[in-house]
Amino acid sequence: MEKEERLLAEVRDEFGLIRVLEVGDYRFLEFGESVEQSCVFTRDPSWLEYDYTRAMLLGALCHEAPESALFLGLGAGSLTQACLKFLPLEDVEAIELRPDVPRLAQEFLGLGDDPRLYIRVGDALDLLESAEQADLIFVDLYTDTGPAPGHLAWRFLERCQQQLNPGGWLVINQWTNDEGKPLGAALLRGLYHRHYWECPVKEGNVILLVPADLEQQLDLDGLVARADALAPRLGYSLRPLIEVLRPAT
Repeated sequence: MEKEERLLAEVRDEFGLIRVLEVGDYRFLEFGESVEQSCVFTRDPSWLEYDYTRAMLLGALCHEAPESALFLGLGAGSLTQACLKFLPLEDVEAIELRPDVPRLAQEFLGLGDDPRLYIRVGDALDLLESAEQADLIFVDLYTDTGPAPGHLAWRFLERCQQQLNPGGWLVINQWTNDEGKPLGAALLRGLYHRHYWECPVKEGNVILLVPADLEQQLDLDGLVARADALAPRLGYSLRPLIEVLRPAT
């Protein structure tokens, strides 16, 4: 028996429609009429329901002990909440384009008032240079029509990598093309010199794991150990995602 869908909030801003829907124990943030941006399990807002968010958390585990993180695109905040809960972070910044998104996330989607989290409203393309350097940077900039311009902008993606601390990791949620490669694969290969890893997920996205520099390698054994140690707290294993990791295509 299908659960009833309830509309909890609806806001229209200069970029279009934002809606919060509830179905059973889940709440969804939607842009436009039916484009789902985020899913939150109301009993535990740090639970990551979808593989693409779990793969982004896996990207965070590439760093042995991150203290700072920068989120470009907040959405419902489930990934941010998971990172605050499961990683040793001390300083977290999130940049969100639409002012109503953080408000709705706090009012309906369980985004907590964590003193470590600072949210700025504005365009990440403009605000990135004034952000603090970080051990982890997450890029998840989508509208109801697809990837925002920053996903395929050489200068912006280059600046994201430059904003990392030594030993840091850039984690990008990217769409795939018909061949299963990241959108803009040629640009990414040129910009990052093929020195990154990809994690394809069943939602059709691919998560890019980009180190701070060419000398930095992926410590696969360390990644497996950190993922296995975290699994009992997460309530799921990240091993299936590790198994599909591949070098840049």
